[in-house]
Amino acid sequence: MPLTVVLVGTRKGCFILESDADRRDWKMRGPYCEGWPIYHAVHDADSGAIYAAAASEWHGAGVWRSTDLGETWELSSEGLAYDDGGQKLSKVSGLTVAHGRILAGAENAGIFESRDGAKTWSLLSTLDGMPGRENWNDPKNQPPGHLGLPAILPHPDDASHFWAVVQGVGIFETTDDGASWTPRNKGLRADWPLEDPEVGYCVHKLVMSPLDTQRLYQQNHVGMHRSDDGGNQWVEITEGLPTEFGFAAATHPHDKETFYVIPLDPGHGRVMPDGRASVWRTRDAGSTWQRLDDGLPQRDAHLGVLREGMAIDALDVPGLYFGTSTGQVFASANEGESWTEIASYLPPIASVEVAVIP
Repeated sequence: MPLTVVLVGTRKGCFILESDADRRDWKMRGPYCEGWPIYHAVHDADSGAIYAAAASEWHGAGVWRSTDLGETWELSSEGLAYDDGGQKLSKVSGLTVAHGRILAGAENAGIFESRDGAKTWSLLSTLDGMPGRENWNDPKNQPPGHLGLPAILPHPDDASHFWAVVQGVGIFETTDDGASWTPRNKGLRADWPLEDPEVGYCVHKLVMSPLDTQRLYQQNHVGMHRSDDGGNQWVEITEGLPTEFGFAAATHPHDKETFYVIPLDPGHGRVMPDGRASVWRTRDAGSTWQRLDDGLPQRDAHLGVLREGMAIDALDVPGLYFGTSTGQVFASANEGESWTEIASYLPPIASVEVAVIP
């Protein structure tokens, strides 16, 4: 029977939750990675390895790797440095595994790649030439968290084609492996002045339908959006949701019209509205929305979920998972219809990813 593995990146290490395909009973292992803050942990289906992006105020940044589902780990930061002085980074904020390599998004808006299982790294691109690029690293222009480039979305059929999210700036697309880039933010809005209409948008999470590479969704600082042409144009689909703000999002593996988000209070609290936990689902690409809260706490549940905090598996009846900034992990084995808490009292959670291993 397949093994369902949920990887949980926290402020104090990586945890692993395991169940069978029924996803009823869960066992937890960890913490791993020597208690380093883990911003994003992912599983490579081809090699079976786990990679975890780490950042330490004392030791800088690196990527942990395990080739035996977490039993043993190695850390490497070799090559995780920019040319100006060769200083290593202090933060790698997002990882993507695709087409036989690992891509890492880092602060100061850079993309690094590894082709040897995260043992060594080389700088692939810093998106030079994009509008306003010379100002991205100015501290007064950096959004909270200083994530830089927190997400890379690969095209499933073309290794040289992918999208990058720069925190507080927007989405950029390359079709030549980072040699050139195009902003992809048309149709988005901003509640602040823009010096250039091509950039300056705060994209929190970008996802693609596994069934249609032209169908993209995003959770934005100001609204949920859909694209039907690979990100060239965006339309807003916020109407019907309790707020326009949130971080996490997921697409259904078998239905391109189905999309999940977790709206949050857009104020300083950035928690679920009214202390009632819920996930919201659309089955018609954003025309209408349904609140999913069966089994979730509905009183005094002031829960936050970060941009990599929700994941969905690809089983016949997909399971959904999300982790909170107060250390709970919730799971649904029936597409969000009902939920159970499968882990509690963890350190603050930065990321949740799921893998189904035959």
